[in-house]
Amino acid sequence: MADRFLADRSDGLPLGEAVFRALREALRMGVYKPGDRLREEEVATRLNVSRTPVREAFSRLVSKGLVAHAPGRGLIVRRLETSEVVELYIMREILEAAAARLAARHASDAEIEALHDLEARFEASSGDPLEMARLNRLIHDGMFAASRNRYLESALQELQDAIALLGRTTFAVDGRPDPAAREHREIIEAMAAHDGDRAEALARAHIREALRARLRIMQDA
Repeated sequence: MADRFLADRSDGLPLGEAVFRALREALRMGVYKPGDRLREEEVATRLNVSRTPVREAFSRLVSKGLVAHAPGRGLIVRRLETSEVVELYIMREILEAAAARLAARHASDAEIEALHDLEARFEASSGDPLEMARLNRLIHDGMFAASRNRYLESALQELQDAIALLGRTTFAVDGRPDPAAREHREIIEAMAAHDGDRAEALARAHIREALRARLRIMQDA
């Protein structure tokens, strides 16, 4: 996380913004998990900054609903209620289906090839849920970028923050990795064929299967 923070600072970002981005990335990467406590002093020391920009970043995380005040514990990373999870996946289905349809229209040959390469790496990582989750994010990010719609991509990236609050990856669920790989392949093939209808339908089905796996995790917890 510190390396990412230093990279952000080299881009000339204000200190508070850089700290916020570093913490957001840490949430996305699972450095901080649902239920974990966030301490100003610990984060300030870790990033080698004063508490002021950390306090500013914490305030933004609270306003985005990513962390919350817990009696007697200070700030903790939020856990989503079941209803929130369902709402999140409903929005994922709508937005990612739209992205797949647009990507089928706009994706270049190079982008399709890159997605195929990522999918091959995803399949090769079977048995390593965390690596599969990392590659899955890259696959979906590639699809978002290929949609050529900055507003849609921005909305999808906002959802990634909420997805970080889900905790354990669905690729740890028995029987999920192989179907997920097949679903990815089919979406990418539909994009390569410029079949927007099929890409959209496959993306919807993919997110619905991901929701089923997510609910299984929550039921077993």
